[in-house]
Amino acid sequence: MSTPGPRVLVADDQELVRTGFRLILTSRGLDVVGEAADGAEAVDLARRLRPDVVLMDIRMPVLDGLEATRRILDLGSTCRVIMLTTFDLDAYVYDALAAGASGFLLKDVTPAHLAAAVRLVDTGDALLAPSITRRLVERHAARTPAPRLPAVHRDLAVLTPREREVLGLVGRGLSNAELAARLILSEATVKTHIARIFAKLALRDRAQAVVLAYETGLVSAGDPR
Repeated sequence: MSTPGPRVLVADDQELVRTGFRLILTSRGLDVVGEAADGAEAVDLARRLRPDVVLMDIRMPVLDGLEATRRILDLGSTCRVIMLTTFDLDAYVYDALAAGASGFLLKDVTPAHLAAAVRLVDTGDALLAPSITRRLVERHAARTPAPRLPAVHRDLAVLTPREREVLGLVGRGLSNAELAARLILSEATVKTHIARIFAKLALRDRAQAVVLAYETGLVSAGDPR
């Protein structure tokens, strides 16, 4: 017996986009449990339907996708949010990652990639490679004049020196294999360190960890990998 796919909520103000995504996902065995035409409706449906994954357009009426994402995650929901955008370095995507979104997709994504992305984030992984997240964060961190309020407020004092080192390397875009080689550790040990870091700092995934590393000054734009 096959494992049922994640339950998905699609939020986009364009009916054609919602219909297209619903057809793509359902044809690949994923259950689209609801559709929202604006951010406020997305929050309401997420509260009532408890989807596993939300596909969230950034620009919507009534309540934009960024604020809708914050409100959904503030509900204590375990669902994952994938932001939908028309270009890959949208400034709003940076804020969405800081708020806890698990990644983003361009609206011209292929059907196969769309379905694979939904399944990926449902497993708890971030959709963005850390290196791509770093490029996004560097671009928007550099554009914002100091002083600036951090998008993610966390106290790194709760981390051990080794955990701070690991977080810094995650922020620089290193994979688990690269971390293991750099620190002369096994990948299993690296995964244990990362799990503890996420638990102590209430992080949802690596994308948010990269944002945190920059926001706290642990990593700076231009730092070598």
